[in-house]
Amino acid sequence: MKYGFVRVAAAIPIVKVADCKFNAQQIETQIAIADGKGVQIIIFPELSITGYTCADLFGQSLLLEEAEMALMQIMNNTRQMDIISIIGMPVVMNSTLLNSAVVFQKGKILGIVPKTYLPNYKEFYEQRWFTSALNHPDANVRLCGQNVPVSANLLFDTPETCFGIEICEDMWAPIPPSSALALKGAEIIFNMSADNEGISKHNYVRSLVSQQSARCLAGYVFSSSGFGESTTDVVFAGNGLIYENGTLLAESERFSFKEQLVISEIDVERLRGERLTNTTFAANIGNCPGRPAIHISTEFVNTRDLSLTRSIEAHPFVPQGKELDERCEEIFAIQIAGLAKRLVHTHCKTVVVGISGGLDSTLALLVCAKTFDKLDLPRKGIIGITMPGFGTTDRTYNNALHLMASLGVTIKEISIKESCIQHFNDINHDMTVHDVTYENSQARERTQILMDVANQLGGLVIGTGDLSELALGWATYNGDHMSMYGVNGSIPKTLVKYLVNWVALNGMDNESRITLLDIVDTPISPELIPADENGNIKQKTEDLVGPYELHDFFLYQFLRFGFRPAKIFFLASIAFRDTYDEETIKKWLTIFCRRFFQQQFKRSCLPDGPKVGSVSLSPRGDWRMPSDASAASWLKECEEL
Repeated sequence: MKYGFVRVAAAIPIVKVADCKFNAQQIETQIAIADGKGVQIIIFPELSITGYTCADLFGQSLLLEEAEMALMQIMNNTRQMDIISIIGMPVVMNSTLLNSAVVFQKGKILGIVPKTYLPNYKEFYEQRWFTSALNHPDANVRLCGQNVPVSANLLFDTPETCFGIEICEDMWAPIPPSSALALKGAEIIFNMSADNEGISKHNYVRSLVSQQSARCLAGYVFSSSGFGESTTDVVFAGNGLIYENGTLLAESERFSFKEQLVISEIDVERLRGERLTNTTFAANIGNCPGRPAIHISTEFVNTRDLSLTRSIEAHPFVPQGKELDERCEEIFAIQIAGLAKRLVHTHCKTVVVGISGGLDSTLALLVCAKTFDKLDLPRKGIIGITMPGFGTTDRTYNNALHLMASLGVTIKEISIKESCIQHFNDINHDMTVHDVTYENSQARERTQILMDVANQLGGLVIGTGDLSELALGWATYNGDHMSMYGVNGSIPKTLVKYLVNWVALNGMDNESRITLLDIVDTPISPELIPADENGNIKQKTEDLVGPYELHDFFLYQFLRFGFRPAKIFFLASIAFRDTYDEETIKKWLTIFCRRFFQQQFKRSCLPDGPKVGSVSLSPRGDWRMPSDASAASWLKECEEL
C-alpha cells in the first residue's frame, strides 16, 4: 500500500478438535477472503490446523500426518495468491514435537517459528507434549517435501516491512521474544495464541498486547482460539486484536460462534519515525539478547493501491472517547502546575493578562483563576486588562468585561488608540494604510502596556498565544509573541476551543456559561483592522491563514511523526473528505509548509511554558530547527500533489 501502510489480518476460524481436514478448509476459506480484501499478512490461532485442545492426541502419528497433509492442501489451493499466511501446527523435529507457527506464501514454506516458553501450570500442560525452542539450535527440517529453516529468531522481510512471530505464552514472559525481535528489526509482531477466558483476563491480555506494542514501537497482531475448541475444562472466546504502538486499531467480537476476520492497516512508516527519534530504542539495540536474527525474504508482489479501513482522526489534539472529563482535568492540571511553580519560585502574587474576549486569553485567564484558587491566593491578584483598539468590536469587548467580572478578577481598561496614533505620527505612518506596520504596532503597544503594568505591580505577564499560532507564526514578533510565562504555548487552537467549551458546560454559573459559549462561537481574529459598517469582525484569521482544524492536523502529522507533505495530504483527504475538497487541502497544506519554515525565528526565542501533550514547539523541548532552513523540498512536493 502507499505511504507505509501494511494491511494485516487476525483470523479466528471455527475449528473441530483433531479434524485437520475440516480445519484446513476453514483456514483456506479465510485466506482466500483476506487475499481478496488486499490483506498482505494473515495470522491464525495457535495450533489452528489440529486445534489447541488435542491433549495427548498430539502423540498420535495419525494426527501429525493429517496436520502435514492439511498444510499441503492449504498451500496448494492458495499458491496463486500473494498473501503471506501464518498458521499454527505441531511440527516434528529430531524426535521432538514443536508447537510452531508455519509461514508460507505461494506454495512455499518460508520458515517455522517454534514456541519458546511452554506454560506448564494450572490448566496448562504443554511441556507434556512439546519441546521449547530453547532446546533446539537453529536448524532446518523437512516439511511437506520442503527443506525449511526452524528458529525462534526468524525475521521475514517483505517489500513493505519486516515482521517476527511469537506464540501465546511468549508474550507473558518477563522478556518476551518479541522484544528481541523488534530490536533486531521486526516492525510488526504476530502472535498466535490459545488464551482461555477467565474473569477480567481479557482486559489483562489487552493491556499486555498494548504495552508490548508500545515498548517495541511496533505493530502487534494477536489471534487467539475461538469457538470449536474443547470446553472440557476451559472456554476460548476468539480474540483478535491489532495494535500499533499501544493504540488499538481493530478487535474481534468475543464469544462469537462464527468465524471472524479482523483487518486493519499498520502504519510502518510511522513506527519507523518513532524509532528514529526514540534514542532509548536505539541504545537498547546494543543490549539485545539471544542469537542473531535469520532474515528470510518473502516473494516480491506488486503492492495494491487499497483504501484504508482504519479511521483517521480529523482532530488528533482533541480528547476522544470515555475519558473526556479526565483528559480535560489533566490538561488544566498541567497548565496550573506549571504556572504555580513559577509563581512560587518568583514569590509573585500578581499576574497580568491581556483579555481580548477571544479564545486564547479566555483559556489563559481560566488557568490563572484555577491556579490562584489552588495556591489560596485571592483572585483580585489577577489583573485582567482589556485594551480596545481600532478593530475591537462590541461583542469581544463586552465578553472580555463579563468574563473578568464573573471570575472576580481585577479589571483594568486601557485604550491603545491614542498611543498608537501618537506612534504612527512619530514614525510618519499613514493610518489609512492598514498594513503589517499598522497591525503590529497595536500588538506591540498592548504588550508594552502589559509588561509595564506587571513591573508596576511586581507581577508576571501571562502569555496567551497558542501552539497553532506559533506553528504558523501568527503572532507579532516581540508583541503578543512575548510574555513572562506562556501557559498556552503547547495547546493548539482546536484544543483551546474545546477546553473553553468544556469549562462552560462543566461547573460554571449560567451567566459565565453564556459568556464562554459566545466566546467559543466568535470568529477568531486579532481585531487589528477596523470592523465593518455593521460593527462586526472584518479581519478573520481563518480567512487569511486557513482553517485551524486543518493546520492542527498538518502540525500533528508533521511534528509528531515526521510525515512528508504527500502523506499528510493523503491522510487529510481521508479525515476531511466530507468537509474540504482536495484542492482546498492542498492550498492550505502549502501555506502551512511555507509559513512553518518562514516563521521559525519566532519559535527560537519563546518564553517558558509547560509542555502539555505529545507535541511542543519549544526550542528547549520537542523542536530545534535552524531559522534559515529551506522549505524548497516540502513546497515542491506540495506542488506535485
